[in-house]
Amino acid sequence: MVKLEPFEVDHWILTRDIGPKYNLAHSYSLPVTINDLKSLSENEATGDHLLASVQSMPMNYGPSFTGLEQLRENIANLYSDESSITISSDKILTTPGASLANFIVLFALVGPGDHVIIQYPTYQQLYSLPASLGAEVSLWQAKENDNWNLDMEELKGLIKPNTKMIVLNNPQNPTGAIIPRSRLEEAIEIAKSHSITVFSDEVYRPSFHSIAPEDPDYPPSALSFGYENTVVTSSLSKAYALAGIRIGWIALHSKSILDLCINARSYALITASQVDEQIASLALSPSCVHNLIKRNTTLAKNNLHIVQRFIDEFSSSCQWVKPVAGPIGFIRFTRSGHPVDDVEFCTMLLEKKGVLLVPGRKCFGDGKNFSGYVRLGFGGDTEVLKAAFDALREFMLEDYESLPLAD
Repeated sequence: MVKLEPFEVDHWILTRDIGPKYNLAHSYSLPVTINDLKSLSENEATGDHLLASVQSMPMNYGPSFTGLEQLRENIANLYSDESSITISSDKILTTPGASLANFIVLFALVGPGDHVIIQYPTYQQLYSLPASLGAEVSLWQAKENDNWNLDMEELKGLIKPNTKMIVLNNPQNPTGAIIPRSRLEEAIEIAKSHSITVFSDEVYRPSFHSIAPEDPDYPPSALSFGYENTVVTSSLSKAYALAGIRIGWIALHSKSILDLCINARSYALITASQVDEQIASLALSPSCVHNLIKRNTTLAKNNLHIVQRFIDEFSSSCQWVKPVAGPIGFIRFTRSGHPVDDVEFCTMLLEKKGVLLVPGRKCFGDGKNFSGYVRLGFGGDTEVLKAAFDALREFMLEDYESLPLAD
């Protein structure tokens, strides 16, 4: 029997998200409605036509098991627009969300006897699932004192004869950091020299609120370097503010890897929802997608200032590496230089002030790493975020000194 470790971050949120006054545990941008999509589209009639066509559509499996053709073309354009490397729609496979996309990639490509190197910290699925499939896992630790960057010499030292895959998360959850272009390219070249598959979870692309495309550190998709054994995943949930539309995707270059993913996908589903795919096609259409991304990155950029003001005000108690992308950040809370117990911090804060955060040691560590850290989501409504930080400010003044320190 496959042994799956408890999925700590989901368990934490799901057992506490009924009742909090201010939910800062979620990691996506402020959700949009279908009507919002229509207004964001430069051709509002397209939205009306879409809704009318969905109402009259026969609810069968759809014309293609790999996904709606127009949706896959729109997804392919997201990668081709930023790179000279063309991604064709037949190298796109749709899924119900990015989590299932990740599951399919790992299930299709990793098994007993394989060795997998995983950027860390990251989303638990990316290291727990390979381990549950029987693979040996090595964590490639990002360096907080170097803006959560990765050491390429360390990567070379982690590679073994049986290393099958290097797993990246760019932009990174929970820190909001990026792998800069030059280091990303170097990591892919190292993988290429050993014929290792590169798998990059890019669910927070292109939510870059603190770096511009013309910046030399701006990271393109891992696909843009043209390495044949590169696979990326993403979805509408995070950067596109449409978590309720359960559409994600796998994008790649290799026909042989695609066939393995299609086969693995067949064991989990037949097709994604036709209704969801139609709405996703509108969201990612050229007439809508740029306005949608602008809306979400502008919101994150404005909200980031609210978080930074709080950190500046309580600089003796909390610090972070300011995130570059995604509506999330990883904050370390200390007292007299020692980390506080982050689980107790999040528990007391919820009980006393109704603010829900995610404890780092429990949800992104192994019980020892990331003591005192919390993940905070700042992609929501600005006025709600301000009120949440007013409550957090009260907690810092009234209750923070009573918190126990981490072991």
